[in-house]
Amino acid sequence: MTTARFAAAGNTVRTTGFQELIGASPQIEALRQEIARVARSDAKILITGESGVGKEVVAQGIHSLSLRAERPFIAVNCAGIPETLLESELFGHVRGSFTGAYRDKPGKLELAHTGTVFLDEIGEMTLRMQGLLLRFLETGELQKVGADGGGRTVDVRVIAATNKDLREMITQGAFREDLFYRLNVIQLEVPPLREHREDIPLLIEYFLRLFTRHNGCSVKAVSPETIGVLTRYSWPGNVRQLVNVVERLVITGREAVASVDDLPAEVRQQEGVGFRAQRERRRTVADDLYKRLIDEGESFWSCVYALYMDREITRGTLREVIRKGLEESRGNYRIVARLFNLEPHDYKRFLNFLRKHDCQLPFKEFRQ
Repeated sequence: MTTARFAAAGNTVRTTGFQELIGASPQIEALRQEIARVARSDAKILITGESGVGKEVVAQGIHSLSLRAERPFIAVNCAGIPETLLESELFGHVRGSFTGAYRDKPGKLELAHTGTVFLDEIGEMTLRMQGLLLRFLETGELQKVGADGGGRTVDVRVIAATNKDLREMITQGAFREDLFYRLNVIQLEVPPLREHREDIPLLIEYFLRLFTRHNGCSVKAVSPETIGVLTRYSWPGNVRQLVNVVERLVITGREAVASVDDLPAEVRQQEGVGFRAQRERRRTVADDLYKRLIDEGESFWSCVYALYMDREITRGTLREVIRKGLEESRGNYRIVARLFNLEPHDYKRFLNFLRKHDCQLPFKEFRQ
């Protein structure tokens, strides 16, 4: 396996090699092949997936295998910059255009000329910024902040990423449909870590080597029992969380072989009493939500969906609510939709939502 070397400056990342996806599962192998297929074109790509799954690694891989590989790869986190600064960050500004603009400054799109720009968390852009980006995608012309008239035209491949459901945002009026279709020429979905658990031992081995290569830490290996616990863990933070856990093992471990006792509490708890307590808490919240649906006539969209999308309830709680509906309906999702006060035309949207968020439980076990 080869790893890219990075020289980072601000949001700029220049790659000298392909940061390879680690894993041998069918999901990762299929994604790897898809990256190789789409890399050679200049088509715009939208990368979707939960937070922490490695969307930027996929973008770097596409760039490194493209004809632009020797040119700049520049990443911009759209969620981490206020709108006024993001416009300047992307398009640049001229001297005197605002307080503190003491000189002309090129934007990331100009710096990436003949290369690739990666726009992470594109769903966090305001509607105004979406309009500015759409204009650039249509014309390739830069309009710097404070400039009169049009600017230079640049040749940039745009790769965007999001952990949000942009189609749902379009229905809510929070994302421009025309921009979505501009960005979504090719869509790649990065699977969450829980869907390719067989890759977890490989990832642990890789990151363990990475963190122990040039330091004097005691930990040199991870026990098989510990690897088993890590493989069974649900990983809500995906690969990013796994990286943090392995780094913590290396830094805080006192023995040559890391044990289960060295793991963070949230990982250990899922294996025993802590996991059962979490499950009971989920059931209690699910009971309250189910009561609001059945007894008080609230809609699933306003009662459960809104809380889940705002991350006020977990996927486990959502699953418990669905389980209760399936128990009541003996596994009939159409009856569940009626129990949850959904209109008939919402049925497909309801199922698509459950499928996308890994909450469509098998119905057969409820028909016995």
